[in-house]
Amino acid sequence: MPAGSNRKRERQYEHIKESAEKRGTSEGRAKEIAARTVNKERARSGESKTASRTSLKDPKSSSQRGGERSHSGAQGPTRDQLYEEAKKKNVRGRSSMSKDELRKAVGR
Repeated sequence: MPAGSNRKRERQYEHIKESAEKRGTSEGRAKEIAARTVNKERARSGESKTASRTSLKDPKSSSQRGGERSHSGAQGPTRDQLYEEAKKKNVRGRSSMSKDELRKAVGR
């Protein structure tokens, strides 16, 4: 569980983790899904010090979206998700790249 969490977020984490495990997800992956979901909700509600652009500007919360953009849909990851990946890989010129250019730059 992420540091600085309250009881509500801890319950939410456990619930998401258990739900993922019931669906057959491995324990490690279930923990990752739960942590990412809880962290995103914390960012959206102003409970964390830092937040990604996708956490704040996404019109749907992660619980409402329900895995809609889990990197494997018809269109794959969003441009913002590709941008964040490019940022982690220090891709130069990423801010002016299109979705297709970002996809190629990060190797997708």
